[in-house]
Amino acid sequence: MIRAVMVMNTQGKPRLAKFYDSVPVDKQQELIRSVFGVLCSRAENVSNFVEADSIFGPDSRLVYKHYATLYFVLVFDSSENELAMLDLIQVLVETLDKCFKNVCELDLVFNYSKIHTILDEIFFGGQVLETSSTEVMKAVEEISKLESASNSINLVPKSVSGWRGR
Repeated sequence: MIRAVMVMNTQGKPRLAKFYDSVPVDKQQELIRSVFGVLCSRAENVSNFVEADSIFGPDSRLVYKHYATLYFVLVFDSSENELAMLDLIQVLVETLDKCFKNVCELDLVFNYSKIHTILDEIFFGGQVLETSSTEVMKAVEEISKLESASNSINLVPKSVSGWRGR
């Protein structure tokens, strides 16, 4: 099971954090700081896989990928394959790139709801739903169409609104 998805910048500021276990906010912040402490102390030439027992408890692993100024992190238990989790980070980044045309840190900050929609299409309750960035983009585009259609619904019939103008 996936326990958490995190994206943080190289200064340690979380840009996205989604926990699939029930974790209080203050504990989430402590965990994010601990993860950043581990990531920034690692050399560039070491593995992207980390045993996270000391941070998240027994049977916890962490995989990360560093892109430009962002760390993408997945925390999971031993039932998940480490290489598959690394591939899921790649799927997430590819999907974000397709959605935002070369994603950057500001895209994550200013498009919070769209980012969570993408996450919800890939993961649900700590389980992997979709591994194809193309399929995720189709679903996200469909959701965006539905949202824009619901925003454009006029609750007052045109005949009544035209009548008021007379």
